[in-house]
Amino acid sequence: MVYPDIKIADAVQDPGLERYLYRCLAPMPFRRYKKRAEYLKNAAGRGLRKEVLLVGGDAVGMIEYAPAPVSAYPISGKGISVMNCIWVLRRAKGHGFGKLLMRRMLDSVPNSTVIATIALVGHPSPWLKLPQIEYLGFRSIDSRRMRHKVKRPEICFETHLMWMPLVEGSDPPEMDWDTMMRGVDFCIAHPLYRAERLGLEVVFEEC
Repeated sequence: MVYPDIKIADAVQDPGLERYLYRCLAPMPFRRYKKRAEYLKNAAGRGLRKEVLLVGGDAVGMIEYAPAPVSAYPISGKGISVMNCIWVLRRAKGHGFGKLLMRRMLDSVPNSTVIATIALVGHPSPWLKLPQIEYLGFRSIDSRRMRHKVKRPEICFETHLMWMPLVEGSDPPEMDWDTMMRGVDFCIAHPLYRAERLGLEVVFEEC
């Protein structure tokens, strides 16, 4: 299929795309929720970008990224931008949209020396799989085996710290694994989401 009329727009800057700040492309209703609103308030004016790929006005892909100090993950390091997530709908795969979104991000962070993110192995979620992230040009430099304390604790999976150096000789990023074990609350659809209803400060443990 040939896709005409391709546009990439920043949902942080475009009020008409606000719904994608909260619901991404997940099949869930648009709802502003507290933790996401708090994250946006802290990060939106400090470099957060959420690019939505529109084909004929239909959203089929997205990428969210930010400087390390305001990223969704406890990743640190000099000159580092962090990709919070990237997503292309299954029906739109096979057309290079993931790499198109990556190029948009790289063009938007000219002062960064490294792009970092996470990837998962063995997690039941279909998102952020290691082969997908490797295909985009990242490689793993650290990992932990972990499991959810409450939700399907019999499943052990790997969380990988991934990096893509943009400048030769760049220092690699570092992950605060103790904080990562808490889970994330910036996105309700994230595979490592920490639900408040569980009443747990730390929802993952090593296994």
